[in-house]
Amino acid sequence: MSSASGVQPDEECIQVYKNLKDRRKVDGETLKYVIYRLNKVGVNGWTIVVDKTSSDPDYETFLGDLPEAEPRWAVYDFEYDLGDAGKRNKLIFVSWSPDAPAVTQAARAQKMVFASSKDAFRRALDTFGTDIQANELDDISVENVLRRVTRA
Repeated sequence: MSSASGVQPDEECIQVYKNLKDRRKVDGETLKYVIYRLNKVGVNGWTIVVDKTSSDPDYETFLGDLPEAEPRWAVYDFEYDLGDAGKRNKLIFVSWSPDAPAVTQAARAQKMVFASSKDAFRRALDTFGTDIQANELDDISVENVLRRVTRA
């Protein structure tokens, strides 16, 4: 599936996402999150690739894996407790675009391609319960994510 920018995810992106969504064990472990990035191909081309996968359930580890100055997309299997109603899980799609200035022409181009590719990439993966645009870590703090996933 292509976006307005023409960027397409590679096959691994889709497969890894399906493993996360279906809670399939990979190498004996169930994935907790996947981080995706843009990869430069040739002079003017881009593709979306898997940057990192993890089965670490610590949310702070996930936050630490997001780069300070480069955009990323991520899918996180967010678990929360509703007390008497029990525990729930919801896949969240995070579009991480830190406010750090894009100093080089290449960095500016990457941010523009990133922004124009989000919707098509999200559709290529599947539906999500929650979609979060984050420009700083506070946007995706546990408290803010919990508030978003429990909204009626």
